[in-house]
Amino acid sequence: MNLLLTAVVQGLIMGLVYALVSLGLGLIWGVVDVVNFAHAEYMMWAMYATYFAVAGFHLDLLAALPIVVALGFLAGVCTYAVLIRRIMSAPAVTQIFTTFGLLFFLRYSAFAAFGPDFRGITWPPAGGSVLILGVPIGAAQVDAALAALITFGLLHAFLQWTKTGKALQATAQNPAAALALGIEVERMYMLAWGLSIATAAVGGAFLLTFYQVSPTVGDAFLLLMFASVVLGGFGSVLGPLLGGVVIGLVESVAGNLVSPTFKLALVFGALLLVLFLRPGGLLGQERRG
Repeated sequence: MNLLLTAVVQGLIMGLVYALVSLGLGLIWGVVDVVNFAHAEYMMWAMYATYFAVAGFHLDLLAALPIVVALGFLAGVCTYAVLIRRIMSAPAVTQIFTTFGLLFFLRYSAFAAFGPDFRGITWPPAGGSVLILGVPIGAAQVDAALAALITFGLLHAFLQWTKTGKALQATAQNPAAALALGIEVERMYMLAWGLSIATAAVGGAFLLTFYQVSPTVGDAFLLLMFASVVLGGFGSVLGPLLGGVVIGLVESVAGNLVSPTFKLALVFGALLLVLFLRPGGLLGQERRG
């Protein structure tokens, strides 16, 4: 029983971390209807930005966070304006290869700029551990989980209670109808990309407190990001949250009670089972035509 409780608590915490880094991917996929294979690379660049802000300029992580998030938002806006806008009407295969190309551009730019070495930071509030239901959890993971809940809450409030947020939802549901209602669809697409990379920056900043960064760090998270979004379903901010938590739970319970060797197999097996029973995901809504 204690082993099961430990696995569940650890899975919930790591699931929230997966949800945080997946949130922006789901936002782009749901609003702009483009699959961004480079999403994890933006997270990687945010980790480097956080590293240099903390280790180079000696800023506290919470002081560096607004700067890193603002840079992420700007990077998302520029990516849409310079690149994505030009392929919006292109076939899906063109969009996929474009974001794949963006992935390799961002990765090998990082190799050229920073080299292959691993880098990390020490943030005193993230040291030690916290007892949750009697289970010791690293304070860094708990901080990241809290950041996930706050980020999801703020984005949900923005979408539900602001005029711009409702316009963004209308664009996601039916771009043609939104345009007919006077909503600047192009501007909403740009905003979605900005918010997406900004949330990836939040995830990268807190991830760096317990996970070192290198140019290939995105490989450890990209498949889990897609799995979280697909499992949770499109059309809801809560989709990646639910998907991330489910994946964290399956991974942790399988790793602790079955075998660490099979945990990813069981994660993606659970994904296939859910999609077989509910193709739109757990909270999925009907995709636009």
